[in-house]
Amino acid sequence: MSDFVAALPMYDWPEMRIEVDAQWARLRDAFRQKGIDAPQTIARVNADLWPVDGGIRDAAGKVIAPDPATLPPDELDFHGLWLHPALLFAQTCWGPMEAGLSEHVQVIGQPNYDAYEGGQGELYSSAIVMRADGSPSVRAPDDGSPLVPLDLLRSMRFTFNHSDSMSGFVALTRDLDALGESLDIFSERSESGGHRASIVAIAEGKADVAAIDCQSWALARRFEPAAQKMVVVGWTRRRKGLPFITARTTPKKIVLAAREAVAALA
Repeated sequence: MSDFVAALPMYDWPEMRIEVDAQWARLRDAFRQKGIDAPQTIARVNADLWPVDGGIRDAAGKVIAPDPATLPPDELDFHGLWLHPALLFAQTCWGPMEAGLSEHVQVIGQPNYDAYEGGQGELYSSAIVMRADGSPSVRAPDDGSPLVPLDLLRSMRFTFNHSDSMSGFVALTRDLDALGESLDIFSERSESGGHRASIVAIAEGKADVAAIDCQSWALARRFEPAAQKMVVVGWTRRRKGLPFITARTTPKKIVLAAREAVAALA
């Protein structure tokens, strides 16, 4: 049994479990070919993470996350996963990375978003979505520039997955700032807990607008009926997508081998 843990939680929708497991199987086998003792399966809940007696600590010995064994076993604490000392491989977001996570992890690489409208290579953008009014969705700009419809957004109720999310909150905040505006353009702001939840909230009339990263939007169009009631009214600027990370304590030899394996699969 591997001493490492791995996870691919960011797009692990229930309908995607088979595809995500297959993605991990390709990565796992590539890691093992490089001599890395990758775990057989990915972690999906706190119970899948190794216990850390006394809590997860930083390089100075300060507790920065609780022992996963003390958390609800059937849930997954993202920060506990990302900070876990046995983390071999996981996805995170540049929002948390900029907020301090980068001090505690190492970046292995970036995924490719060419398959999604709004994506190009390691860059992705977010679709700005609202309830459909009969108008067609607008296409993502070819040059990756932001397309933010201020007149449509003004006085709308904005919902977002998390305040540290690059795709759902930070990107739109920065694009508005570049236009001389701010989140004050919205009449209300609410945190939904996830991109899918934001889409459902809009469809149910609890909110008016959200920014959904292009891969999540593609998944929603496949699996979430509420997305059929949405129209894309704009796009955020293209930015670096979700980085693949490993623990700060992962040996350099393993980090380099993992980077080679991920690059070979890109």
